[in-house]
Amino acid sequence: MSGHHGHSCQGDHDHDDTPEMGIHYSLYTKIDTVNLECLNEKTENSGKDVFKAWENRLSFEKFVESDVDEELLFNIPFTGNVKLKGVIVIGGEGETHPSRMRFWFCFRFKNRPHMTFDDTMSTPDQEFELHPDTAGTIEYSTKVVKFSSVHHLTMHFPRNFGSESSKIYYIGLRGEYTEGHRHGVTICTYEARPNLSDHKTNLMDSVTHQVQ
Repeated sequence: MSGHHGHSCQGDHDHDDTPEMGIHYSLYTKIDTVNLECLNEKTENSGKDVFKAWENRLSFEKFVESDVDEELLFNIPFTGNVKLKGVIVIGGEGETHPSRMRFWFCFRFKNRPHMTFDDTMSTPDQEFELHPDTAGTIEYSTKVVKFSSVHHLTMHFPRNFGSESSKIYYIGLRGEYTEGHRHGVTICTYEARPNLSDHKTNLMDSVTHQVQ
C-alpha cells in the first residue's frame, strides 16, 4: 500500500527555530531508554538513537533502518506521565521515508506495554499520513485530550513510500511531563489468627504544523 495524501493546511503555523524549540522537544529525556524497544530494527538498539536533542536532529550519523520489511514498531516507556502534544519525524531519503504513523498509548497499570506486530491489527488511538520531511519542518499534533496522561506510547510505522526498508533519523516528542509517583498502602490487621489474602487491582484525525 502506498499513500501520500495531500498535505492539509488546516491548523498549520510557522515556528522560528529558536532555543525554545529545544525546550519544547525535550521529552526524549523522560524516556526510560533502558526499556525502550524497537521491533524489526536492522541494527540492535539503533532505534534508541533517533530520540535525541532538538539541536542534533539534523545529525544523520545515527539512524534506525528496518530489517525484513518496511515496518518499524517502537514501545516507548516514560519515567513519569506525559501530556503528548506534537511529534516530528525526520525520515530517510526518497522512498525509505515512512508514509504512515500510528499511535497506541496506555496509562500506568493499564493496557499492554509491549505490543508486537500482531497487536497492531487493533484500532490505533490516532494515526497520521506522513509527508516526506528530511529537515524536521512538519509537526503532527496529537489529540491532547486522549494523550493527556501517557505512561507508555507505542509508535507503529507500517509502510513507506515504496522502498523495501524504512529509515528514520529523528523522532521528536513535544509535550509536558509530570513525575510519576508510586503509592503504597499498608494495612495492619490485629487478629488472633492472621488471615492473609492477596489483592490485585487491574487499572487501556491528524493536524500538521509547519515548523521553521
